[in-house]
Amino acid sequence: MLRLIVRRMVQDTGAKRTCMRIGTHNGSFHCDEALACFMLKQLPAYKSAQIVRTRDPAVLSDCDIVVDVGGTYEPAKHRYDHHQRTFTDTMSTLTDGKMDFHTKLSSAGLVYLHFGKNFIDELIPDVSKEYKDLIYHRIYEYFMEEIDAVDNGVNATEEKPKYHVTTTLGGRVRDLNPSWNDEVQDFDGQFEKAMELVGSELTQRVHNMANRWLPALEIVKSAFENRFQVHDSGQIVKLENGGCPWKEHLYQLESEAKCEGLVKYMVYQDSSGAWRVQAVGVKGEGFTSRLPLPEAWRGVRDEELSKLIGIPECVFVHATGFIGGNKTEAGVLEMARQALKL
Repeated sequence: MLRLIVRRMVQDTGAKRTCMRIGTHNGSFHCDEALACFMLKQLPAYKSAQIVRTRDPAVLSDCDIVVDVGGTYEPAKHRYDHHQRTFTDTMSTLTDGKMDFHTKLSSAGLVYLHFGKNFIDELIPDVSKEYKDLIYHRIYEYFMEEIDAVDNGVNATEEKPKYHVTTTLGGRVRDLNPSWNDEVQDFDGQFEKAMELVGSELTQRVHNMANRWLPALEIVKSAFENRFQVHDSGQIVKLENGGCPWKEHLYQLESEAKCEGLVKYMVYQDSSGAWRVQAVGVKGEGFTSRLPLPEAWRGVRDEELSKLIGIPECVFVHATGFIGGNKTEAGVLEMARQALKL
């Protein structure tokens, strides 16, 4: 449980104080400033900071850092607002193109830009810098950019949505605001809950990447590098752990090796001990495979399949040709090799 101190107003701005202050606006709150405040509170410099929720310029001027209010973006003064008309910056413009994202930043994105790597350091200190940088990039792409876009009114698509999406993180934060007919309008108390909500999801996302995504990357990377030991064409990759997610990693490794589209089949042992050969999908095209298993094999099973293709211990080939099975490693590898020839 987060321990937060939320101040509605600080009347005596000239009084001596002993703790840092994070300033943000009062009243209705959104996902971006709740997330910005949460990230700051995880850093040693701001861990014990008070959160001051106000729009009073005199009070804000006494804060050590201000997010989502104040009408200025001045990193040297720790002012991180994005509402002013002159502000149009994105991750790309503020990193000289190193982060190729073109969505206008919100206060969450600004805090992530300037403090995100420190935040990740606090959560996963034992991960290498190289992998922390990968996580930093991925967290923006698959988490933070959505927050920035929604807060700035940028739709995910130009097409008319086919259904209502109401369970987003931003939507759940919005629902934490007091209702118009609540007798007690406790915005500050609800803001604490919003910080806890967004913080738990972001923290979980970072830990999942460190504990699940990175180990899978190591497995797929090793298999990709050893692909020529499986088949001299390099078009078959054998995973040592079939339970790990591999598609995204494979696409990235191919891109880095400048051989996009090369690998046609992934071979692995599933959780039941059976061996599988899976056709690699075309990136971004749903169920389309680069090279489906041969049409003549599709929908055929067991002994009939073994007789048809001359490989013992066959189990099945799916009707669409995207996956097939064999009881043995040798058998499934031979299925992949023959499929390449047809």
